[in-house]
Amino acid sequence: MKIAVLPGDGIGPEIVAQAVRVIEVLRGDGLNFEMEPGLMGGCAVDATGEPFPEATRRLVKDADAILLGAVGGPQYDSLPRPQRPERGLLDIRKSLNLFANLRPAVLYPELANASTLKPEVVAGLDILIVRELTGDIYFGEPRGIEMREGQRVGFNTMIYSESEIRRIAHIAFQAAQKRDRKLCSVDKMNVLECTQLWREVVIETSSEYPDVELTHMLVDNAAMQLVRNPRQFDVIVTGNIFGDILSDEASMLTGSIGMLPSASLDENNKGLYEPIHGSAPDIAGKDVANPLATILSLAMMMRYTFSQESISKRIEMAVKKVLSQGYRTSDIYESGMRRVGTAGMGDAVLANL
Repeated sequence: MKIAVLPGDGIGPEIVAQAVRVIEVLRGDGLNFEMEPGLMGGCAVDATGEPFPEATRRLVKDADAILLGAVGGPQYDSLPRPQRPERGLLDIRKSLNLFANLRPAVLYPELANASTLKPEVVAGLDILIVRELTGDIYFGEPRGIEMREGQRVGFNTMIYSESEIRRIAHIAFQAAQKRDRKLCSVDKMNVLECTQLWREVVIETSSEYPDVELTHMLVDNAAMQLVRNPRQFDVIVTGNIFGDILSDEASMLTGSIGMLPSASLDENNKGLYEPIHGSAPDIAGKDVANPLATILSLAMMMRYTFSQESISKRIEMAVKKVLSQGYRTSDIYESGMRRVGTAGMGDAVLANL
């Protein structure tokens, strides 16, 4: 089982190092994992001039799964857009056809007070956001900035084909079947024809899943409902830009963006696994970043790509035990708990494995 390891930028190397320690424990228990490192993001730009260099393209193509830390930093913001670290993320998703992004938002009981919402609002929260990842306004053409009538005009194209919508709808319905059998499709069909088609295709697809309750919600209302009554949701399916925004909003319901993993899958469950937070350059190298989202991303890798459900649950249980024992990094710390750094949290997870 070959894993490409792309630490990336900022806190990426620190948090990925803790997940690699978990993989090493699993290897010691007899699981045949092969790891190979690669460059991605700003570090790749520094070394090669490209955010997703050819050597990394070959590496991820040959791998069964990819573990990614985070990419980007303010020092790269002035680069031409094709050289920016974030461009590498878009390119890897497109080149591997990683169209299905799964982002769970689960509130651990021990972190109820870490959420900015009242505990009674978020207690028991368990949402899965299924985000289409290779279409929409992020990839649509034409796009650019040009002069029109003496002034600069920026433009992007929101576009979805019927087949793109249908395949992500199938993923979402199948996920809902394994949970509470409720699926909410989020769109903006009242003003955007592209998402009117989205709603029509999702409704058509629902006929194949009569055991799943399908509802629809406009994206602005969905954003409001996530902070008003988040527990009404089970599985949410939506497009690329709406999913990007809503999943980050949902992350804060759980107390910290440092707690949320993600999986980006192709049609054969080959996947890119990464925490949803950014590179956090302001805390890079300070041993304070929370590695739990990265470790939980590894648990998702075991479940979705390698079909190692028992190993996935073992990792998740170790994280739960760590929290119940009071270990906290700064982002989730509260008085009376045991404050630890990035490596210290990794130590605690390994002890509980």
